[in-house]
Amino acid sequence: MPVRLTSAAVVGLRAEPIDVELDAVAGLHVFHLVGLADKAVGESRERIAAAIRNSGAQPPDRLNLKVTVNLAPADLKKEGSAYDLAIATAFLVASDQLRPQRSLEHTLFVGELALDGAVRPISGVLAVSQMAKAHGFDDLFVPTGNAREAALVEGLNIRPVPSLQSLIAHLEGTAEIAPQPQTFPQSTAGGPTIDLADIRGQESAKRALEIAAAGGHNLLFTGPPGTGKTLLAKALAGILPELTAEEVLETTTIASVAGILDPGVGVVQTRPFRSPHHTASEAALIGGGTNPKPGEISLAHRGVLFLDELAEFPRHVLETLRQPIEEGTMTVSRSQGRAIFPARFTLVAAMNPCPCGNLTHPSLACTCPPAAVMRYRRKLSGPLLDRIDLVADVPPVDIAQLESAPNAPRSQSVRARITAARAFGLERNRAFGVGLNSALPFAKLRAASRLEAAADAFVRQAAAKLALSARAYHRLLKVSRTIADLEAAERVGEQHVSEALQYRLRNE
Repeated sequence: MPVRLTSAAVVGLRAEPIDVELDAVAGLHVFHLVGLADKAVGESRERIAAAIRNSGAQPPDRLNLKVTVNLAPADLKKEGSAYDLAIATAFLVASDQLRPQRSLEHTLFVGELALDGAVRPISGVLAVSQMAKAHGFDDLFVPTGNAREAALVEGLNIRPVPSLQSLIAHLEGTAEIAPQPQTFPQSTAGGPTIDLADIRGQESAKRALEIAAAGGHNLLFTGPPGTGKTLLAKALAGILPELTAEEVLETTTIASVAGILDPGVGVVQTRPFRSPHHTASEAALIGGGTNPKPGEISLAHRGVLFLDELAEFPRHVLETLRQPIEEGTMTVSRSQGRAIFPARFTLVAAMNPCPCGNLTHPSLACTCPPAAVMRYRRKLSGPLLDRIDLVADVPPVDIAQLESAPNAPRSQSVRARITAARAFGLERNRAFGVGLNSALPFAKLRAASRLEAAADAFVRQAAAKLALSARAYHRLLKVSRTIADLEAAERVGEQHVSEALQYRLRNE
């Protein structure tokens, strides 16, 4: 009788159960693996044979067995090496070399086998763990390096497997593999790599950075080279609040599927800060592939996507950001299906005013022809700029100010203000089903803004005079609401709208 065990395939950010059906009969040795498997899965026969032999058991060629392995459902493409552990276990049971002491019907196996029988970590284990719980599995056998990650999900017995030999001993009841203790999602704010107090001058830009962090607003720094645009953007990592428990699970799942999660830690503890180079391809930025994988915008989910030298990115690559900025998700469609990746990130970008960078410099002359400046600026379309809430100038700082003693608040105190502002806004926004002000739906925006009469008249007048688009108008209200939250003000006043408009004016 064929042996049937269960493994898992990761599709997008979710996992699907995979039935591993193995049939072994006497005859000329052959190992067939079917079920729409890629090359990495097909090569498992060599890894499995060596791992079984080096674990003290007999591989298929020594027993003269004809082995057929079917990975079902057959219409779902199987990629990677996560099925090794399930296939090896199924063969040992089918060849009567392993006699489990209990039924394996509600047990799931994932892991890659090394030639010596060790079990290596794989990607996407947190998604597998979530699927296992949803489908009612009792035990989940995972590589030891993935155990902390898998244990983020409650209600499962996570069994960390160091080797195939230890799995055999556990299933036969001779040496139990103890369940991994429950891992509680924890985060840290993280120490600032660059403290705001160490950045001299640029008070207006620092204020824009604080507003962007408090409300999750998109921000663009413009100015000549060497004025601190990149430095300011990197300082943002030190003022962002800690991740919530729900956000830890979201970001850890994405990092796990992408294969960038540190196995020793097993959880994302700080808000992501992604900074792709301007040569990044469209697929690298938004995600893609035959079996779609998350791109930089999804890896920055609940954190920051920093695009340095914004105008150097190809225009068609930048245009792909428009839909995820608005919707907070990215849908990647392929012939075999589609995957939806979360992409609720804060965009922070930096650019020079012209190719030479000196167009706005107070003392250096710009050497760019007008046509070159126009081509440079045309890299950024109007609809994309319309989605940027704050534009801050970063002018040169004189040497005397650079060498002066720090006189600005440190990142830790700024983070405390931002955390308080987010908490203040959350109490109000919870009624609208969102957290950050940047995600407020336009239908609820007027109710959430709570404009004073003078502020209402002022914002209407400004929108008409500046011919703001509907999107720009709504984003102006969101930024005004965030500025009021930083002051713990219940209602948005004229002064809040006026400050928000200062950053908007430069964008029109």
